Parts: sequence; C-alpha cells; structure tokens
Amino acid sequence: MTSILLAILIGGAFGFVLDRVGATNPDYIIGMLRLSKLHLMKTILLAIGVSSVLMFGGLMLGIVDPGHLSVKAAYAGVFIGGILLGIGFAVAGYCPGTGLTAMATGRKDAVFFVLGGLLGAAAYMGTYSGIKATGILDNILGGKTTLGQIAETDYPALLAVNGSLVGIVMGIVFIAVAFALPASLRGEGQKVDAGSAKRA
Repeated sequence: MTSILLAILIGGAFGFVLDRVGATNPDYIIGMLRLSKLHLMKTILLAIGVSSVLMFGGLMLGIVDPGHLSVKAAYAGVFIGGILLGIGFAVAGYCPGTGLTAMATGRKDAVFFVLGGLLGAAAYMGTYSGIKATGILDNILGGKTTLGQIAETDYPALLAVNGSLVGIVMGIVFIAVAFALPASLRGEGQKVDAGSAKRA
C-alpha cells in the first residue's frame, strides 16, 4: 500500500512539473521539434543532465545501490519503435507521458491520443507472437550492454572505462548544452517579437 501511495505522489508531482514547463501543450512540443521554441528542449536536457550527475555521482559515492539499475536490452524493435514514437510525437504533439498528463488537465485532444495509444498497445499485444517470430525482438549489440563499466554489476560494457564517470561527464555536457541553446534556432521567435514591438 505504501508503494502505491508513493507512486501516486511521485507521479502526481511529475505530472504537475510536466504541465508547468509546458509539456502538456502540443504547440510547445511541435515548436521544439521544429527548432522554433526550444524552452522545452532546454528543460529536458537540463533535467537529464542533472539526473545523470546525481545518479552516477551517487553510484561513485556508494549512496545509490547499483542493484536498482535496470539496463534495457538493445534490439532492432527498439529502434523501429523509436522512429514510430518520434513520428507520432511530431504529428500529435504528445508522447505517452505528456499525453496522459494533458488528459488529466482536461485537454480533449489528449483523450483521443491516449485512446489511440491504448488501441495501438492492444494491437501490438494481439500480434506479439508474429512480431517476435520476425526476429526484431532478438538482442543485438550485446543486449543489455552499457557504454562504460558499472561497478558491482555484471552488465557487459562497450568500453573499458568507468561507466559512472562517463555518465557524469555526459550529464555535464547535457547541462552545458541546455544553457548554451538559444530560445530558437529558426529566428521565428525574434520575428514575432519584432512584429509585436512594431505594433506597440
């Protein structure tokens, strides 16, 4: 019961933050993908960077238990699914998490997005055996392989380097990129601002 309550609390807090940063607004997401509104991209990169530094730093300091790590296996289906998710992300302006959060805020378009996602999941479940038979769910690149070696785990690594250190460095790079990115890479935001100033 405690785990369920904790999950509801953390999920609610996460949904609140998603809504506050604009991730429940498809215009923000599509603008991000068009490189015209990078506020959301900067927020995502900053969140990933800070989380990476804290998690891998915690691993190095012995604060985080390596047993809690769960490395996902690499297989062709992951890449195909990623492409499909990206296309859906661009067309609908939602991903599964932001779609559910947007639905909770009362957006009607998000309701249809979530229903479509559930139908897609049901179709995948119904055809799973046939999809599995194609071999696209078979492990590639070593399956559950990490970029660097993570202490106290048996995950194979692509490089003979300290994986926690790699994670910290990558996190710092993400943070730096988040701060370095301008508000827009297409100049559309500046055009709107100039037009507003002219009318004023």
